[in-house]
Amino acid sequence: MVAQRAFNGHGEGAFEQTDTGPNPTDRAKQGTKRSLLVDGRGVPTAVVIAAANVPDFLLLGETLEAQQLEPIADPTAPSRVVCLDRGYRQRAVIEMCQTFHVTPAVEARHEEAARLATDPTQHAKRWVVERTFSWLNRFRRLLIRWEKKSENYLSFLHHACAIITYRHTPLPG
Repeated sequence: MVAQRAFNGHGEGAFEQTDTGPNPTDRAKQGTKRSLLVDGRGVPTAVVIAAANVPDFLLLGETLEAQQLEPIADPTAPSRVVCLDRGYRQRAVIEMCQTFHVTPAVEARHEEAARLATDPTQHAKRWVVERTFSWLNRFRRLLIRWEKKSENYLSFLHHACAIITYRHTPLPG
């Protein structure tokens, strides 16, 4: 699953922050968007940052590329599915998913709610990535971006994702 969230960054000070842009939902303050790819349990597998004013679908290729998984060798194996929201209904998204050998499942909130109401065996998918964003926001260092350099912020984000992965990966035995 892939999702993006824009967060405010405080751009005051002697240096400008990199990878920040006017946040369209918060009076055009400088902000950073986090594009996150998670597995079915909500464990992060890839994270990318960009300016808050970058459209979601433009970060999809960079996020899928950041996953660094080996391609599936067996052509009869089921294709990986990427659950996306309505902001990804673009022809470029379908072409990009074909490039990375994933199947896009683009569904609006009301479509997901209707599907869940008609078939009780189906499970909600959108909350998994929202829960992971909540886990990331529990790291105080990430809630507000204080770092001036995007590399530093991204390293803290990777560190938080590693901690989440460790906490939610079952131990052998």
